[in-house]
Amino acid sequence: MASLLKKIPHPGGPKEESTEQSSHPVISGTNGTPNLPLYGKSALITGSSRNIGRAIALRLADAGADVVINYTANKEAADETVEYINLRGVGKAVAIQSNVSSVTAANKLVTETVAAFKKIDILVLNAGIMGNKPIADVDEEYYDAHFNINAKGPFFVTKFAVPYIPSGGRIIFFSTHLTVQSLITPNYVVYAATKGAIEQFSRVLAKDLGTKGITVNTVSPGPTATSLFFAGKSQELIDKFKGFSPFNRLGEPEDIAGTVLFLAGPDAVWVSGQNIKVAGVSSSFCICRIAWSDKSYRQPPSNPQLQAESG
Repeated sequence: MASLLKKIPHPGGPKEESTEQSSHPVISGTNGTPNLPLYGKSALITGSSRNIGRAIALRLADAGADVVINYTANKEAADETVEYINLRGVGKAVAIQSNVSSVTAANKLVTETVAAFKKIDILVLNAGIMGNKPIADVDEEYYDAHFNINAKGPFFVTKFAVPYIPSGGRIIFFSTHLTVQSLITPNYVVYAATKGAIEQFSRVLAKDLGTKGITVNTVSPGPTATSLFFAGKSQELIDKFKGFSPFNRLGEPEDIAGTVLFLAGPDAVWVSGQNIKVAGVSSSFCICRIAWSDKSYRQPPSNPQLQAESG
């Protein structure tokens, strides 16, 4: 389909219009049926070309939503996800490249989402990185990379998106079970700090945006079988993580996606300001003690971007 020339509102600022060429066609409606719970809704999921973000996009699309597949660099994975969703014939999908660690890029992502779907009913802030260094090894570049992607990005995507989220909209942040562990290992000092910021964004915004009819919640996964989790861990350590849950397994991306689907749907209208732990009863105390004793787990990645959910 040829690119369309249209006027695109500038999110997060004065509602002045600028005429520019868009690479994303305006898409009207869904292929789904009105009895689906998210029929007629549009969703922006950051970092959704793979792992948990991809599972969320598939689940929301199957429930009738049109979805934006946001990615940073992995265009092939994003295009495959879009093709898969569109072939299923329920919700529609488009891919939008944007590294949300940049305020400018966050603005671009919202602008192009609104150009494609005209509104944002569901905003899922999933993109993030997870480095692994104790304070002695943390430098400014490492610190800034984490806070830019994990905290600044979600904050500004939300700021720019709010004018386009109607009453009844949903905002879903992502944190981690590590923020409540009593014996968190020292190598997570920066990562945990970024997620602590996310939890406060969510808690306060639930009150601010509740007056507009928008719910705001946080999902905090436990150990989940993604490339983000597996990076830097030995098989022995992974097996220990499995054993600390009575289910004797890691969480799967689909487990997390089901919780997001609930929060995005009509049954969660009275759920706001909550931090929902999706961790399979994993024992925080044991995980921390064993994990820090495993030398392979203590080795930091050469580049925290390698442990990214953002695709």
